[in-house]
Amino acid sequence: MLAWLLNFGYFALLAAVSPIILFRMVVRGKYRTGWRQKLLGQVPPRKGTQPCLWLHAVSVGEVLQLEPLLKALSQADPRLEFVISTTTPTGYDVARQRYPGATIIYFPLDFSWAVNAALARINPTAIVLVELELWPNFIFAASRRKIPILLVNGRISERSYRGYRRIRPLMRLMLQKISAMAVQSKTYADRFHELGADRSRIHVTGSIKFDRVETDRNNPRTVELRRIFGLQESDRVFIAGSTQAPEERYALESYLQLHSRFPDLRLILVPRHKERFDEVARLVADEFQLPLVRRSALPIERDDNSPSPRAASRGYEEPCVILLDTLGELSSCWGLAEIAFVGGSLTQRGGQNMIEPGGFGAAVLFGPNTWNFKDVVELFLSHDTALVVQNAGELTARLEELLAHPTRAAELGIRARQLVTAQRGATSTTVDLIRRALPKSIAESRAA
Repeated sequence: MLAWLLNFGYFALLAAVSPIILFRMVVRGKYRTGWRQKLLGQVPPRKGTQPCLWLHAVSVGEVLQLEPLLKALSQADPRLEFVISTTTPTGYDVARQRYPGATIIYFPLDFSWAVNAALARINPTAIVLVELELWPNFIFAASRRKIPILLVNGRISERSYRGYRRIRPLMRLMLQKISAMAVQSKTYADRFHELGADRSRIHVTGSIKFDRVETDRNNPRTVELRRIFGLQESDRVFIAGSTQAPEERYALESYLQLHSRFPDLRLILVPRHKERFDEVARLVADEFQLPLVRRSALPIERDDNSPSPRAASRGYEEPCVILLDTLGELSSCWGLAEIAFVGGSLTQRGGQNMIEPGGFGAAVLFGPNTWNFKDVVELFLSHDTALVVQNAGELTARLEELLAHPTRAAELGIRARQLVTAQRGATSTTVDLIRRALPKSIAESRAA
């Protein structure tokens, strides 16, 4: 009965938002793929007989978090097969690029028929949910099949916690089906417990986000990007990454105001969503009339004798604004930044991951709207490793301050890198929890 009540609610919600979905499909090119998998659960059937982990990661950030987990799990047990599901097309594309040995699928919408079909086709040994992806029909269907479910890198924001308290009975039913929960902090552990999770199943491990963060600016991917972009050692790179409108405009305005005073300043823009790449390109080239080079137009690798990507504009030659319009390269690109603005924080997105630029030792800036990363923000600010900008004008002022006082920028970056390095270690603990959930189910799969 509960499953069909949920189905009815989902169907009503889908009908209500369908005009928005159709508009975005037609106008913005979003949501055009994977509908048979999402609506019907017709994911590619798994043909192997080895133990299988189904790992669900919503979008790009969660997909990238899987990297140290998959590496450690593969080393611990080479027999494991991996199925990775994601919700967004961008996450799907990045997963296919990063994990060619895994089966990549779209996560089914939480209709009972879709989740049951997907579970039957994959028949996983265990399921690993990243951060907070709790869907009732999916969890109950997996539980009926006696498939262990684990939550890793778990977190629950204050806003989400307030919302989930309104449906506490349903949350309790779901959380009691979770075999083990690896959460990022004691605050999150307390919230999950208050919502009905058994305290004995909750383990505070820290965040695996810190474990996958690169700290060496001379890593091969970052070095190659520097070569491809033709950046000189003397260039001072400002990256505005994971941005939403109008944050690219703010970064461009700051660049225009400061470039004459700091001629070695270079700007790299990295929009959060691939659907906006062309929009941002037009903003740079047409509205601001700045020379532009798009990463997608450059070779995968660049010969040392190739000319630097520069262009003539307004009668003189100046460096191009660089648009990183490819997927999966932002993590490495942050290593080029002396100063980094992390987007989604001057809009209502709630912020994006500031750990990666911090790990490279960049001076990190972000706006005030960072509730999605509240714990990380508090950690960074309490150790004086980042600066908050309240608006576009303050972004320009802070950027000017750091460019004028490079020692201050360097000090921020050094503290950020030290802080990120000190937080590592969650992956090994999380892997141990996952492996503890596997032996019984692996034995059963062999006997079947």
